[in-house]
Amino acid sequence: MRDAGPFRTDQLRSGDPYELSNGHAIRCAPTGGDGTGPKLRGGFVLDSDPAVKNAGVDAGIAFGPYTMRAPDVAVGDFAEKPGWIQSVPPLAVEYASVGQDEDQLREKIDDLLRVGVRYLWVVRLAGPRRVEVYEKAKAVRIALPGETLTAPGVLQNPVPVEALYDRDAAHEVALTNLLQRKGYNDLDAVRSEGIEQGVEQGIEQGIERALGHQFERKLGRTLAADERATLRARLTALGPERLGDVVLDLDGVALLAWLVDPAAR
Repeated sequence: MRDAGPFRTDQLRSGDPYELSNGHAIRCAPTGGDGTGPKLRGGFVLDSDPAVKNAGVDAGIAFGPYTMRAPDVAVGDFAEKPGWIQSVPPLAVEYASVGQDEDQLREKIDDLLRVGVRYLWVVRLAGPRRVEVYEKAKAVRIALPGETLTAPGVLQNPVPVEALYDRDAAHEVALTNLLQRKGYNDLDAVRSEGIEQGVEQGIEQGIERALGHQFERKLGRTLAADERATLRARLTALGPERLGDVVLDLDGVALLAWLVDPAAR
C-alpha cells in the first residue's frame, strides 16, 4: 500500500468524479456505451434476488477517513440517505472494458478485499466475456458464459455469467427473482396456479348453471337477476349439496318461498 495521501473522504461530495485510496485521489471516467447497459442489468439482477436487502450503482462507500470507493454495483444492507455509505458491502461488482487502467483496477480490488468485501466479481467486457471471481486469501477464479456465480450468505440464487451483461439473460433471471419474492418458484408455477384457478372457477360456474337450470324447471320460469344473485350467494354460503337437496325436495311454491326468505337455509 502507498503512503497516505493528503485527501480525506469528508472533503469529497456526491457527484465529485473521484475515489480515494489511502488519501490518494483517483479520477473516475464516465462509463462507455458498452458498459452502461451491462452495469444496469447486473444491478437489477442482484437487487431483485430474494435474499438481497439493497443494492446500489456507483455507491460511494467510505472505508475510514482516507479511503472511499464506489463499486459499479454494491450489494449490502445500507440505508438510502445522504452521505457516504459507512458499511462494507459483502458483494461488489466491477465492469472492465476497453481502455481499463489495470493498475487502478488492481488497486481497487485490493482496497475492497482489504476492508472486508467477501465476494468481488470483475466482469470483463473486452475480449472473450468472462467474470473474474475474487475472494480474500483465495486464488482468482475465472467463470465463463454457461457457468454460474454464487455468493453464499448474500444471494439466494446463483447468477448465470451472462445475466451480468446480456439483456435477455438478465431479464429472465430478474423475473424469476421477482416471482420468488412474491412466493412463486418460477413462471411455470404462476401458470400452473392460473390453470388450477381457471379449472376451479369453471367447475363453480358449471355447478351454478346446473342448479339455476333445476330451479327454473321447478319454478316453471326464468330466474330474475336478483334471484340468481341470491342463488349464487347461497351456493357460496351453503354449498352445492344443500342447494341440490332444496331443489329436489321442495315443490315449486315451497321452493319460491325458500328463495325469497332471507333467513332460509
